[in-house]
Amino acid sequence: MLVWLSFAILAALVIGLVIWPLAVDRSGVPTRAAYDGAVYRDQLKDIARDLKRGLLTPSEAASARLEIERRLLATAEEGEQGARPVAAHATAAPLVLTVALAVLVPLGAIAVYLVHGASRVPDQPFAAREAERALTDAHGTLDLDKTVVALRERLKADPSSAEGWLLLARTQAARAHWQESAEAYHEALNLTKGRPDVAAAYAEMLVMAADGIVTAAAREALEMALARDAKNPSARYYLALAEAQAGNVKEAIDAWQALLAEAPSDAPWAQMVHKRIGDYAKAAGLPDPAAPAESSSPGPNADDVAAAAQLSPEQRTETVRGMVERLAARLKDTPDDLQGWLRLGRAYEVLKEPEKAADAYAHAAKLKPNDLSILTHEIDALMADRAPADPIPDTALAALKQLLAIDANEPRALWYLGVAAARAHEVSEAKAYWQKLLTVLPADSDEHKMVSDALGALPN
Repeated sequence: MLVWLSFAILAALVIGLVIWPLAVDRSGVPTRAAYDGAVYRDQLKDIARDLKRGLLTPSEAASARLEIERRLLATAEEGEQGARPVAAHATAAPLVLTVALAVLVPLGAIAVYLVHGASRVPDQPFAAREAERALTDAHGTLDLDKTVVALRERLKADPSSAEGWLLLARTQAARAHWQESAEAYHEALNLTKGRPDVAAAYAEMLVMAADGIVTAAAREALEMALARDAKNPSARYYLALAEAQAGNVKEAIDAWQALLAEAPSDAPWAQMVHKRIGDYAKAAGLPDPAAPAESSSPGPNADDVAAAAQLSPEQRTETVRGMVERLAARLKDTPDDLQGWLRLGRAYEVLKEPEKAADAYAHAAKLKPNDLSILTHEIDALMADRAPADPIPDTALAALKQLLAIDANEPRALWYLGVAAARAHEVSEAKAYWQKLLTVLPADSDEHKMVSDALGALPN
């Protein structure tokens, strides 16, 4: 009852604000003629004062007074003529409109609510939702361990629910329990009769469970997905990875490039594929198709590389380190060498020194501030040694914000900035980032489902 009373008071206030301008009696508002008459009367007083002070001669004062009195008389006649047409019906229209608004607006609102509203649905306060509260922790955040237990109980009662198995699989994946996720996906795959997106997700979990190796079972699932959906990007990516792991690096790079050529410009996984191409091309001694042309900066030539190949791993590392140190020393004298900083960053990545790599990429980013590829390399280096539960470094957050400033739809920036906001208990900010990310991701993609789950886990 209190709620309805509040609604009634608010409705009355809104209606009052709407009809007030119409209900006000404007008959007493001065006309233009009345305003002009007041001005002319003031001018007559000014003439009398100026005559008394000797500023005007009697003849000048008489002439000015005569002209102003003529204007005053003309103004009075205009006022009478403007007032004659006013009749009772002139005020009737605003009155009718006022009454109509006061009656029809609330009646219309009630009618719309009765058609589209749900007045009989009881309240559902969070405190009363025992089943949902049982799945949250002390902070109101979704507890994945409890969710897994609840999903398993539900599946015991209804083991033929494909959606239930998919929810369990995604929840296990969010916990990084790859094998359990794969098992749940396998059940869902059987129930959906080989749905291609489920087959690809199942294969991905098998790969994750095998520490990144595309196993025979994973390859079989990927081929099943590709047979039913020849454009499935996940299946194409992992089959190319299988080729690379089998030593067919050239074929894998060609397959990845074909995947990138058909991908939408804002595909969230494009940067990952670019990086994979670069890593495998470098390992196999092949040119990176996406790499910029090398600068004329001094560096190891073919003879240096051939000589380094004959050394032991320890000697090779020391040799590379010496080359890197010389490059770093030279860049102190030539800090505007963009390609030099990029090479230095890549070299530090090879030496497993991500902080130095990030610093080199930061120098390169200053020379070419709107290059998404350079910023992405810097972010990769800043987050190289970070475990999933570790806080995101401030420098990485700054780079992510810079990345988002260049490309407002950059998926990685939207995701990690949302993660940082959620961990800082900035729920509204996290929701804004992730809701924007959902508009970027394909609606039927695994990434879209993962972000939706994360968004749903945020406290209200």
